[in-house]
Amino acid sequence: MVKIGYTMMTEQAGPRDLVNHLVRAEEAGFDFSVASDHYFPWLRSQGHSPYVWSVLGAAARATRRIPLMTYVTCPTIRYHPAVVAQKAATMQLLSEGRFRLGLGSGENLNEHVVGGGWPSVDVRHEMLEEAVEIIRALFGGGHVNHRGTHFDVESARLWDLPDEPPPIGVAVSGEQSCELAGRLGDLVIATEPKADLLEAFDRHGGEGKPRVGQLPVCHDPDPHAALERAHSQFRWFGGGWKVNSELPHPDSFEAATQFVTKDDVAGAIPCGDAPDAFVKAVRPYAEAGFTEIALVQIGGEAQLPYLDWAERTLLPALRDALG
Repeated sequence: MVKIGYTMMTEQAGPRDLVNHLVRAEEAGFDFSVASDHYFPWLRSQGHSPYVWSVLGAAARATRRIPLMTYVTCPTIRYHPAVVAQKAATMQLLSEGRFRLGLGSGENLNEHVVGGGWPSVDVRHEMLEEAVEIIRALFGGGHVNHRGTHFDVESARLWDLPDEPPPIGVAVSGEQSCELAGRLGDLVIATEPKADLLEAFDRHGGEGKPRVGQLPVCHDPDPHAALERAHSQFRWFGGGWKVNSELPHPDSFEAATQFVTKDDVAGAIPCGDAPDAFVKAVRPYAEAGFTEIALVQIGGEAQLPYLDWAERTLLPALRDALG
């Protein structure tokens, strides 16, 4: 059965609200959760970007069942991989084994803040591979010394380790990242329902491993209000990863998406409260081979009505259609 997840999107709600929303998502019956790790929102209209690791710690103690996951953390520029390993191990302990560490090569939008420049994609993939090596070594216990191409680690050790380390997921968007994910990851992460990504993941060692997808939705009893909100806050989504990873600021996304129309958004994101439209949007992910699909409800203030509707209508419809 395909699992249906809830997204704590830190770009659109403050820290207390994010935790409260996840508590309600657990009550509503979502199978798992993911959380974005941003320093900036994509667009100013989203209006938020708290530190997700503090939010995750609070969420771990406020919930009891629902799995947690970063979707995704960049362990190379804004964070040193030794620090990411410590944070992830701590989260696994706080959540009592419910945490997965989703990793990716990052976006300029978030990583530029430390002034380290923005490397080419080939270099970013090299950095990600080296970071995963360091993180896994630290998860193994003992002191770690590392002299690498991109990172140094000086006699580091994690003093609080869970019995089972968090599984590591790797985000993919093309052949090169699929090769990394298949070889290095315990699961794969994607935001497009492309079967060829999963086929490439399998070719490089990913066969049989979980595959987690994500897509935006916009529930509202008024379809016009839903479309307005989706266009205002989520029109960046159609840019594609090669564009979205490079732009450095919300104002850049404002400029890049100024000609995206509401019709464009309506063609890509289900808006309203007709469950069939949401099932239709989710189905390509299941048909492509994703075993877990996380939904992003657009709009921080629209979460609780959406969660009530999801419990009552959407989750039963998705399980009937995809189970």
